[in-house]
Amino acid sequence: MENRLLGACDNAPHVRKSVLGKIELDKAIVMKNKKWGKGVRHVNTVWKTSLLLVWMSSLLACASTTDLNLAADANGVPLWVNEGSSIITSKEGRRFHGVGSAPALGDFSLQTSTADNRAREEITRILASYIEIVSRDFIATGDADTAGFTERVVAKQIEHLSSIDLTGIEVVGHWQDKSSKVIYSIAEVDMRQVWDVLNNNVKLHSGLRGFIFREGDSIFDRIAKTEE
Repeated sequence: MENRLLGACDNAPHVRKSVLGKIELDKAIVMKNKKWGKGVRHVNTVWKTSLLLVWMSSLLACASTTDLNLAADANGVPLWVNEGSSIITSKEGRRFHGVGSAPALGDFSLQTSTADNRAREEITRILASYIEIVSRDFIATGDADTAGFTERVVAKQIEHLSSIDLTGIEVVGHWQDKSSKVIYSIAEVDMRQVWDVLNNNVKLHSGLRGFIFREGDSIFDRIAKTEE
């Protein structure tokens, strides 16, 4: 199976768009200042700096995706593609990973953004699964009755999570199967960012919020896949 890495190198236009726009503006200023004999050396320096930023941003993004895809099976398929969405604990912290994919759509940018959006949706889905597990544990303690937390409330909490604007989700990698043309995206969010959102959400049951604060990390570690 012939496969290829897909990262910022393959999506150069959207990675460099803002900086390239700055370069075009600087070029215009250079031409204008040449006409009037003003500060051309300074503007040229800014122009060269902008070009350097383009190169550095592309290089760093490419390296990030390449590193992520280094762990692969015998066919060259990255492990994260095979494993799919997951809950991860490692020395870097506790993270939710969402994996999405999109078939060939005739438009590379549309295909990539579709896979990205599906990866983000997977984050929301596994977060809902995590909250459901935490909710069941809360009910099992017996404290839930005192707090007025029932099975019906669990269903409402899960439904509410689907509408939460979960900030901090980042698409951290891509990979394309050369044979099928399917693009895979992996999104990531740190548990601390999730907790910040949940802690400030007034619709989250106060009893459940307190239980997550006390037991959320240990429950996360219990169900998570451990990475070295």
